This record gives sequence, C-alpha cells and structure tokens, in this order.
Amino acid sequence: MVVWWRVLLLALLVGNTAQAESAMPKEVRLASEVWADYTHADGSGLAWDLLREVFEPLDIKLEMQSVPYTRAIGLVQRGEADAWVGSYLNEIESGVRYPRWHYDADQISALGLLDKPTPRLDSLEDYRLVWVRGYAYQRYLPNLKRYQEVQRRSGILGMLNHDHADFYIDARTEVDDVLETAADPSRYRITDLTRLPLYLGFADTPRGQKLMELYDRRMDELVARGSLRPLFVQWQQPYPFD
Repeated sequence: MVVWWRVLLLALLVGNTAQAESAMPKEVRLASEVWADYTHADGSGLAWDLLREVFEPLDIKLEMQSVPYTRAIGLVQRGEADAWVGSYLNEIESGVRYPRWHYDADQISALGLLDKPTPRLDSLEDYRLVWVRGYAYQRYLPNLKRYQEVQRRSGILGMLNHDHADFYIDARTEVDDVLETAADPSRYRITDLTRLPLYLGFADTPRGQKLMELYDRRMDELVARGSLRPLFVQWQQPYPFD
C-alpha cells in the first residue's frame, strides 16, 4: 500500500511539472520603437541581443514588432503584445505590470541654443520644455511647471530656433539624432541631466505575469554571473548594473 501511494504521488508530481512546462509560452511578443543600435527593425541592437539572452536559452523565441512608442504601449494594454521595450518605472498605470529588474538606463539630456543658460536638474522648473508625446518626463524630473508634448521630433529645432521652447528633453541618443539634422550644430548645447532605469512593461494578463516572473528570475542569474556585460561592451554602452 505504501509503495502504491509513493508511485501515485510521483506520477502526480511529474504530471504537474510537465503541465507547468507546457503552459510556458514558446514565444514572447515584444513591441518597440526603432532606436539606433538598440532595437533595429531587423532584430539587431543591444536591447534585442540582451532579451534574446534572457529568453532564448529557455527555448522562448523573441517575436519583435517595430511600432511607434505609444502604439507599443497600446498593444500591450490590449494583450496583443506581451511587453514593450523602453518604459520608465510605473510610467503607465493601467493594464501593465513592471518587473523587479531594469535592463538598461537612459541618459536623459537637454538640447538648447547656446545663448540659453546651462540647465541643471534642479533648475528645470524655470524653463519651457518640450518632449515627444508618451515619454512622461514630468513624472521623473523634479518640479516641472511648463512643458508640452509633440507628435514628432522633426519640428524640435524649429521650436528652439523660434523661441517656442527653451530645451528639448530626451534620451541622449535621440538628442544626438535631432542635433545631427541641424544646419549648424555649433549653435546648440547638449547638457546631460540624469539617468533613468529602463524596464519592460508587461501585459497585465496571466501570460504576461508568467513571462515577467521568468524575466526576473533570469535577470537574477545573468546579472549575478556578469553574463550581460559583454553585450554592453560590444555595443559601446555603459553597463547599468554596477
């Protein structure tokens, strides 16, 4: 009788383990805006390489979709994607869950004309700021009072040149890209302000919850082993976990 119960218990444990493994998604659907050297539409870039390191050793393939940032958020909120790339912590409050681990950090910078004072993080409240809709910098930078959001970066330099804004706020890579379009870049100054950790924003669904927990477990392992450091060296980006 004792042996029979042991066999039954073992069968139940094996069955439950197999069921749990089979319930794990075979792919993770990720949405992201296209950022140079980070999330290229062809699947190359630091963020895609890092996330492959997280998921693919567990036979979970990345399915990547390149869309504008606000659309990426909407896909996750509707459950049409499992997570989007490049969120700041608690940036979105509805239909989203955030993991424990960030995967990188943004250098946040200000672009302005040389004849403007050099801004500081604690003096931004004195200026008229502009950034792209959806990035919600007012949640992460102190005491902002005058700011507006625009649909596209293409008009930023015109706003600065015609004194419609004092500074453009964005991640340093985006600021650099905007400055490259200027006829005379020497008229402008870039000032680094702070660094903000970057997160995946997961869908608030059972599937999203499962993938988020897996992501956190894998990041525990990878960061402890230093396994991600070579990727940041390869893409010449600062290592965010020291």
